[in-house]
Amino acid sequence: MPEERIQKILAQAGIASRRKAEEYILAGRVTVNGKAVTELGSKADAERDHIKVDGALLRMPKRHAYIALNKPRDVVTTLSDPEGRKTVKHLLKGVKERVFPVGRLDYHSEGLLLLTTDGEFMNRITSPAGHVEKVYIVKTNGHLSREQEDEFRNGISLHGKRTAPAAIKLIKAAKNPWYEIRLTEGRQNQIRIMFKHCGKLVEKLKRVQIGFLKLQGLPPGAFRYLDHKEVERFRKTLKLDQPRPAG
Repeated sequence: MPEERIQKILAQAGIASRRKAEEYILAGRVTVNGKAVTELGSKADAERDHIKVDGALLRMPKRHAYIALNKPRDVVTTLSDPEGRKTVKHLLKGVKERVFPVGRLDYHSEGLLLLTTDGEFMNRITSPAGHVEKVYIVKTNGHLSREQEDEFRNGISLHGKRTAPAAIKLIKAAKNPWYEIRLTEGRQNQIRIMFKHCGKLVEKLKRVQIGFLKLQGLPPGAFRYLDHKEVERFRKTLKLDQPRPAG
């Protein structure tokens, strides 16, 4: 097997995203054949070399797992929580693979969440450069004006940086209306902050689609493995190598 950058190997092994793997390297948490590696350009052979993270030997998964979960409200999108709240890990009964959430949904949000052992897949899905559209339905405490809808479409300045354009459509006119929002980026709490910028509060937020994959057929708290065709379609869209799906 040819040598590859260590951060890419860690991502492929599902240890962390490439960016997080780079932090591990810079912090001296990674060793190759007993020697600490702190240079981001360092390479290794995952099959030949002994790579360790925090002293634990890295083992490349024989097959990657890709899971779709319908996250309920009041569940944390992490594998553990210092506050003792329910996490997505509690919902993954019977899943033996060490899967990680692809992006996040905040505690009070619900809907489609992907989990995987494939760190490179995770990185491409969550990166704005991947151009993977996410679709949300949002209930608010009031209507936006036409000017405010245009702000969504053109981008809103958040923390000194303008958001990417977001498609917005009123799907249910009521005192507390429902909107459909389409994004290709996903900053933390972005939709809630964008509505707050317009003087509105989000009462319910549900992600119903990631790329081509829709939430349909999964009750809250349930999950399923993506089938081979779904994984293949995602990886083709993301320009990744041929997958070896599990499940």
